[in-house]
Amino acid sequence: MRIAIMGSGGLGGYFGARLVQGGSADVHFIARGQHLEAMRRDGLRIEGPEPLHVRSPSVTDDPRQVGVADVVMLCVKLWDTDSAIEQIRPMVGPQTAVISFQNGVLKDRSLRAAFDERQLMGGVGYVATTIAAPGVIRQTGPMQRLLFGEFDGSRSARGQALLAACLAGGIKAELSTEIVREIWQKYVFLVGLSGTTTTIRQTIGPIRSNPQTRAFLLDVMREVVAVGRAHGVNLPEDYAQVRLQLADDVSPEMTSSMHHDLQRGNRLEVRWLSGGVVELGAARGVPTPLNRAIADILALYADGSGS
Repeated sequence: MRIAIMGSGGLGGYFGARLVQGGSADVHFIARGQHLEAMRRDGLRIEGPEPLHVRSPSVTDDPRQVGVADVVMLCVKLWDTDSAIEQIRPMVGPQTAVISFQNGVLKDRSLRAAFDERQLMGGVGYVATTIAAPGVIRQTGPMQRLLFGEFDGSRSARGQALLAACLAGGIKAELSTEIVREIWQKYVFLVGLSGTTTTIRQTIGPIRSNPQTRAFLLDVMREVVAVGRAHGVNLPEDYAQVRLQLADDVSPEMTSSMHHDLQRGNRLEVRWLSGGVVELGAARGVPTPLNRAIADILALYADGSGS
């Protein structure tokens, strides 16, 4: 199975390395800048609970060199989606599965406008990582998981093949028949984690331990659940409480990629995360005051003006 990783940062680089380790897939990384140069020179290193060194990855900045892939994993930041779609076109054939493992629930809009619905699968990735240095990805907690599936709920042959490749690499993967619900389930947690860690500028440990910030985290997630239910997503009414338990179970040092981006003066994905909750809530008449506050608080930093 030929797998192309479009965006070889924290998520794409981590799971791509695991796929290489598994040995049952032909994995190609698309990267750029210093990260690309370091991967060519020194390989790709994963630091953390399960260290790994891919010494000679197949890496390029030109997707045309890869050719048509069986699976294209889209792992770029959300603001790069439109440009990434144009870049991956040479890798997408009639039978190719394009899977966005990006954040949020708005991520598949552009893909649906660019490709046939039959070329798309849904995806969700869970991993706490950061680029420690060019060519080096640090995993900051033990959680790692990939979920993917056809939007029509079928268990396709291509989904089964990707599952086998993931499992061979030690990835905790699952082929889902309810991928839309899975995407929203992550969205609930991610909006809460990203919104609180970035506005409060702390890791999850202090936030979940303080009664006032813990209540804020829970209520932010409650708004996401209410919006999802209003859009017909099968989420239990008390699902935010379930996600709060996940927040209690992860490493106290865990934070969000958006928090890392704020610290580094990079652009933020807030428009698609808390901002997406506000947009989708307004479409169904669901009030989202806390997510509106998060989006407003971070508005001056959204374009990368620094912390």
